[in-house]
Amino acid sequence: QVQLVESGGGLVQAGDSLRLSCAASGRTFSGYYVGWFRQAPGKEREFVGVIRWNGGMPHYADSVKGRFTISRDNAKNTVYLQMNSLKPEDTALYYCAANSLYGPSQRPTEYGYWGQGTQVTVSS
Repeated sequence: QVQLVESGGGLVQAGDSLRLSCAASGRTFSGYYVGWFRQAPGKEREFVGVIRWNGGMPHYADSVKGRFTISRDNAKNTVYLQMNSLKPEDTALYYCAANSLYGPSQRPTEYGYWGQGTQVTVSS
């Protein structure tokens, strides 16, 4: 059973930083891509960024490029999303997801494994 568990969300002020974690268990993720998505109330789920489990450069949405950084610690089976210079528009429920078939996809429908999400709220 594959499990992804996000943590690290919270309430912060604009300009602050947060680091989200996505802990993976249940199988080896070699060859998988792990993506971060977010969903604000009343909006569609939005691509944030993606990284390949085995290596390579992450890819980011334009809205977070230069502010967010994805990294991984294979020994801990964990992928991180470092979020700096947070803005109120970054407020959303943040999810990590994994796919083994579609590469660095930006489409939520192409990810077969999802975590439960962690809430990030940025006040102005």
